[in-house]
Amino acid sequence: MASTADNAPTHDTAGAPLDEPTIAELPITDEEIFLAHLGGKLSVELRSPIDTQRDLSIAYTPGVAQVSRAIDNEAELVNKYTWTDRLVAVVSDGTAVLGLGDIGPRASLPVMEGKSALFRTFAGLNSIPIVLDTTDPDEIVETLIRLRPSFGAVNLEDISAPRCFEIERRVIEALDCPVMHDDQHGTAIVVLAALKGAMAQQNRDLRDLKVVISGAGAAGVACANILGHAGVTDVVVLDSKGIVSFHRDDLNEIKQELAERTNPRSLGGGPAEALAGADVFLGVSAGKIDESLIASMADNAIVFALSNPDPEIHPTVAAKHAAIVATGRSDFPNQINNVLAFPGVFAGALDAGARRITERMKLAAAEAIFSVASDDIRPDRIVPSPLDQRVAPAVAAAVAAAAHAEGLA
Repeated sequence: MASTADNAPTHDTAGAPLDEPTIAELPITDEEIFLAHLGGKLSVELRSPIDTQRDLSIAYTPGVAQVSRAIDNEAELVNKYTWTDRLVAVVSDGTAVLGLGDIGPRASLPVMEGKSALFRTFAGLNSIPIVLDTTDPDEIVETLIRLRPSFGAVNLEDISAPRCFEIERRVIEALDCPVMHDDQHGTAIVVLAALKGAMAQQNRDLRDLKVVISGAGAAGVACANILGHAGVTDVVVLDSKGIVSFHRDDLNEIKQELAERTNPRSLGGGPAEALAGADVFLGVSAGKIDESLIASMADNAIVFALSNPDPEIHPTVAAKHAAIVATGRSDFPNQINNVLAFPGVFAGALDAGARRITERMKLAAAEAIFSVASDDIRPDRIVPSPLDQRVAPAVAAAVAAAAHAEGLA
């Protein structure tokens, strides 16, 4: 084996030698995948056993009646004597699942179960998937209002744009608990953290970047928002018809608002015009980007091709022309994965007793993710591993601190 430089890492974060294949590099078989999902990924486990008649009398009747009477007399006790205040509802209508699109509530359920499993694994939060057999915003909002006594926070998931914007806004207004559409804000938080890492590696400033976002849906709009709050002033957004610009007369209300605060150079056209000389390409759509367009970007270009399971451009192709390349996949370096954000964001909001998740809390989450990676930034490591156990506690602490600073705790 070749010798290593002093203090150079010889093992990965899982403890495997760097010159040997890790478990993640081994091919995953269909049989392995389906066996792991057999019977679902979740179960309910008791915190106190029920082994005797005495246990039964305490856990259920007659003992439980005393707890119910206490909560009836003092409603806030529900947070002490039930799991409500640490329970996140993962809610979807199955209309925008991963890169699969509108596959309906039943087919979306494995994804929602996986989300709940990640909440438990990375933040210790209880979580329950709820898939709704309706796509009507009124019915979705009304359902969550009626279910509010059962949970302490709502993670909206895989709801198609532009409906997702209205649904999130209305649910936030209606409920007195943390609500976040993760496809929007979880993506945006981790993108900002990754861009901070890329800037640290290249010794550049966010405010000097020309950023092109491919996709004007949930993730694209949220990324444009958070980058603007972080100080990026030159953002150009592409949809299926070209650059989102106030010169166009075919924009919906969301895109009209987006056009008013992006594209400061008033560019027209499509991907070719947007990417010429750009510093950053951020792909959050199912569209493909030709290699020649990546080649037209500025020196030291950064490519985040985040569409799953198929990136907008293959990372090995993008790497011919870009200095830093990231995807949403675990089998390539620089995985920009929402699991770096959402467990800690919700844990921090619940820890603080916050009733809202604000922009300041999201910015704090991005900074916390970046801080975990900052001691070992490399072109192939601009964000921490999704399995890094330092991330969720750091994010939770930062989010809770931001909530306290805003007077929301």
